[in-house]
Amino acid sequence: MRQALISDIHGNLEALQAVLADIAAQNVDEIICLGDIVGYGPNPCECLDLVMKRCKLTIMGNHDQAALFDPDGFNPVALRAIYWTRDRLDAGPTNVVNRRWDFLSELPKLYVQEKFMFVHGSPRDPTNEYVFPEFIYDKAKMESIFARITQYCFQGHTHMPGVFTPDLEFIKPSQCDCVFPLGKEKLMVNVGSVGQPRDEDNRACYAIIDHDTKKLIYRRVEYDFDATAKKIYGIADLDRMLGDRLRTGR
Repeated sequence: MRQALISDIHGNLEALQAVLADIAAQNVDEIICLGDIVGYGPNPCECLDLVMKRCKLTIMGNHDQAALFDPDGFNPVALRAIYWTRDRLDAGPTNVVNRRWDFLSELPKLYVQEKFMFVHGSPRDPTNEYVFPEFIYDKAKMESIFARITQYCFQGHTHMPGVFTPDLEFIKPSQCDCVFPLGKEKLMVNVGSVGQPRDEDNRACYAIIDHDTKKLIYRRVEYDFDATAKKIYGIADLDRMLGDRLRTGR
């Protein structure tokens, strides 16, 4: 049994297509999306349609939630992008529009499968709480978060891939050759971002759980970020920095 975990697509169709092509070559049984299908990027509808078609389970992200309700705590760049995204999701045949909105509105905020927990943000606040790598220096906060985990928690939101351990370590994929054992200790795993990496690597990022070997595998996938950036530059409501950052992975 192999599960691919994708997150934070953010309307980046080129990245999503490249990742799905890579997943197809990895003998994966099912795909789980940990949220933020939309927001920031130029192709929210196309990305949403692909996720609806290809993913067995999808968790609600904060940008998905913001498309449905009043955005909470969004900066001006994100706010303009989500309002533009709403307009795009409202365009098209009524049956298609309704199907997309129905899908978003029914997304769970948290899903637990035996010892595996899937969220967008954190075990304490599944949609909105960020768990940054530097939180390893806040023992009380990390202990509070780990207390909510039965065994493994998988999440996105920060766009920073890596594994948090109860010993207050954050292990980047590069520090474990992109393979991490799923042992008996509790782990909190950030699977990285498909559509807007922020770890100074501009390649799309996702992860695979190999249940047979009990390993977590990180994958990095090259895609045509210039094509995505050019689309962003052509849309007045999407700030140019949203295209610029794709080139630097920041």
